[in-house]
Amino acid sequence: MTDQLNHREIYLTKSLKVIVLDDNGGCAPETVATLAKNFQALGFGLSQPLFEKLTATSKEAVLIWYEQVLPCLKTMVGAHRQFKPMYPNFPKQVMEASEAELYFNAMTHYYGFYLSDMLGDPNLVILPNYEKKARPILEEFHELRWIDLGTLDDFNSIFTRLVASNGSLSESDKEILLWFMKNRDVDSLFPEEIPQKETLAFLVANTPNPERLIPSVKTATDVLRVAVAMSEGDVSLFEATKYRNFTKRERRFLLGCLEQCGSSLTEDMLRWKPRWIRLGERLHPGDFKKRFPKALAAFDILRNNKPFKTFNSKAEAAIKIGSSTATASILSQRPGDFTRRLDQILRTHVDQSTILESFNSIADNVSTPVLLQAWSHFQNRRGINGRAFFPKGNAAKVQFKEGPLPELGTDISDEAAKIIRNVLVQRFSQLPALGQVFIDERLIDQFVPFSQRSASRSLRAITRGSSFDLPQGETVRFFCWWKNIENNDEEQGRVDLDLSASLFMDNWELIGDISYYNLREGQSYHSGDITSAPSGACEFIDISLPSVKKMGARYVVMSVLSFTGQSFVSLPECFGGWMMRQKPNSGEIFDAKTVHDKIDITASSRSCVPVIIDILKRKVYWADLGLKSMNQINNAANNSVGFSQIGKSIVELNKTTLYELFEMHAEARGEQIESSDNADTIFGLHEGTVTAFDTDEIMSNFLG
Repeated sequence: MTDQLNHREIYLTKSLKVIVLDDNGGCAPETVATLAKNFQALGFGLSQPLFEKLTATSKEAVLIWYEQVLPCLKTMVGAHRQFKPMYPNFPKQVMEASEAELYFNAMTHYYGFYLSDMLGDPNLVILPNYEKKARPILEEFHELRWIDLGTLDDFNSIFTRLVASNGSLSESDKEILLWFMKNRDVDSLFPEEIPQKETLAFLVANTPNPERLIPSVKTATDVLRVAVAMSEGDVSLFEATKYRNFTKRERRFLLGCLEQCGSSLTEDMLRWKPRWIRLGERLHPGDFKKRFPKALAAFDILRNNKPFKTFNSKAEAAIKIGSSTATASILSQRPGDFTRRLDQILRTHVDQSTILESFNSIADNVSTPVLLQAWSHFQNRRGINGRAFFPKGNAAKVQFKEGPLPELGTDISDEAAKIIRNVLVQRFSQLPALGQVFIDERLIDQFVPFSQRSASRSLRAITRGSSFDLPQGETVRFFCWWKNIENNDEEQGRVDLDLSASLFMDNWELIGDISYYNLREGQSYHSGDITSAPSGACEFIDISLPSVKKMGARYVVMSVLSFTGQSFVSLPECFGGWMMRQKPNSGEIFDAKTVHDKIDITASSRSCVPVIIDILKRKVYWADLGLKSMNQINNAANNSVGFSQIGKSIVELNKTTLYELFEMHAEARGEQIESSDNADTIFGLHEGTVTAFDTDEIMSNFLG
């Protein structure tokens, strides 16, 4: 994927900006206006500075630039592929067809995939032959996404911001870092600090000059992550890695990093003892016993199970005794651990004031993301009746635990939240002044992007759990597109994906679904089940909001499922999304300018939930979650329990919002005002100095 990237695609997807090189020519405004109109068909507009720049550029250069940018924009919204559903006159055709016609077409198509499997020919696809009828012109207003004029320095700052991000990066962001390291001299682009250990490991494993990053490798776990990254494993350490054979130079490098890790070397290695023992089999520390004696001694303790008293054993002993003074004294040595265990300690120790005083004395040594998450926990503790857990790793999965938290006095929760907030505000006050600050109230529905590890590439960078108001209209159209696996003996060639929509009541009880086995439900329709995609295939679902609401539904869960069993990551291409349509039978079935969100589905699971619709509140929630389905028949009905769990987790998620984060920054280094007219800094949803979709800027400049 990295080899396919170019600077235009990176700049457009990350910042919606382009670079236009200077020349001495000029292009007629009418020509530029024609190009702008073509962009508008995809849902994009040219900003005034960009329009003026293009008119000051030669026509030849403008046309070349247009030919380079157009494919990037098409890919961003999914318009780079042809959409040919089973019923080309959807939804009216499905609406008016008899049950017999729908049944006959489905059975004929399924007979085709039976023959396909028998003959081993995934190209054999039998579809009904219908003439595509002329459709009324789409006469609906849709907001444009404005493309702005950028600069080379601003483009290069993408690398700096990603490296400085105080949160884990997505796979697509890592691809961007790789592109920079292969195509740019990045030595001058590195920030002063690399706060995220996973990012550090990735950089050390891939940069042409890893030695410059050695001072940032401070713990044995940092070294373990580097070895995992060099072996192309999971740097979050959620999943075990099969280490590759390292060269003698690489072994010296890793052992050298380990040697300079300090007094906590052995204890840190004991946290991941089985993995270090396996890694030691690749590193052969005995070959360098004179050069790296501390590393060899640590491996000796691990391999031979020699006694070693760890920090955790001391902490657990103090907690068991119940001594507030002893517990606080020990945990103060590890501020991060103290913060993560603060709730438990306050519940199990009588002298809560001593615990809070000790925590207050060390809180400034805790990272901003950990403090923000702790603040949100104590701030919202009273209203928590269930908790969602998102395990680490590349596959985005979720677990949900019902019920309230163990009781803790309201005053104690409020005091803990107050201490944490004061520390954060004081920390933010050291940053440059913001002047008069306006914060868009809609940011209350946007969560802080603490972790993007399992986030998929999407049209907009959205944090999981964030929500948006549904645009005007009564029909939500889901879509997906995929292609068969080619030239892969290990995977079945034919790929059958199923787009589904599950309908749930207010209490998350299932009341129905629209799927391949149920093409019509009320006034909601499925475009027909296609079971193989040798040249690409697509499916659509139209959800009539008034119709499903009348049925008693509150939530609609969109899902894409792999019926033939392949994981999404094994497919050459797969994406989905949603659009809003006021008149579903007008315009093309897939019209790029109506697409609100498009997501590349690349999870290592067989089930994916991109979005969830709350019909009552007219909200769409960003989920981007996979479900580990063990069902032999992988469809919406058999996954309804998992879908309800995902839905409840996302809709009821309690996390720090962007409004709360920016409010702290405004209090610390500015003055919050009620109007954007005279604001020096605007925190907006779609427009402003910083928007909800400027994920890398938020993670680097506001979580530091």
